[in-house]
Amino acid sequence: MNATDRTPADLLGSALAADPGRPLVTFYDDATGERVELSVATFANWVAKTANLLQDELAVEPGDRVALLLPAHWQTAVWLLACASVGVVADVSGDPAAADVVVSGPDALETARACSGARIALALRPLGGRFPQPPEGFADYAVEVPGQGDRFAPYVPVDPEAPALIVAGREFTGAEVVQRARAEATELGLTGPASRILSGLPYDTWEGLRAGLYGPLATGGSVVLCRNLDRLGGDALDKRVESERVTAIAR
Repeated sequence: MNATDRTPADLLGSALAADPGRPLVTFYDDATGERVELSVATFANWVAKTANLLQDELAVEPGDRVALLLPAHWQTAVWLLACASVGVVADVSGDPAAADVVVSGPDALETARACSGARIALALRPLGGRFPQPPEGFADYAVEVPGQGDRFAPYVPVDPEAPALIVAGREFTGAEVVQRARAEATELGLTGPASRILSGLPYDTWEGLRAGLYGPLATGGSVVLCRNLDRLGGDALDKRVESERVTAIAR
């Protein structure tokens, strides 16, 4: 984290420069038993590929709106940072009919069909796996993203004061996301690079996004992002907190 960072993409760039090998996002799905750990470098590579998909294949431009109909998931975190890298607005759980692009998980495909622009579907399978049968009218993210470039540079510099995120009906600029994530980190227990927060909150509120992505990124920490955490018993949660070296919990 640098004081000059003005956008979420800047925060990721600083994290990559500081320590690319450290864990950034560790994801659990307690309905399936999945666990995935992404280092800063691996996460940034997914972000770069996704940003290239947005900019080159989908031809989005700064100010366009991307509706993200996705749960709290490591691939959702990738899409949020990819949107920030390109300068498009990430509209979490937004209206697909008002979006230029919709990105949907398997449970929201019918809703996503309201988008008249490009439609991307994520199977949300372990290790980023493909759909067994691609949904009609959608491009399969797992098919499209591997061939994208590993480095990304926006055609137009991202304006920190431009709209970057819409969540729960509230709009934030990139600069506001960074400022709020920094200002609210302490109340989450995020105090620096040694901080590791476990979050079971959904991504459809600012509170879920700050705990599950932006707060750890803004402080140089990391997140253990848990989907379906309510299926985990108390003893198992205690063991996870210990094994993952968790220093703070948001649930």
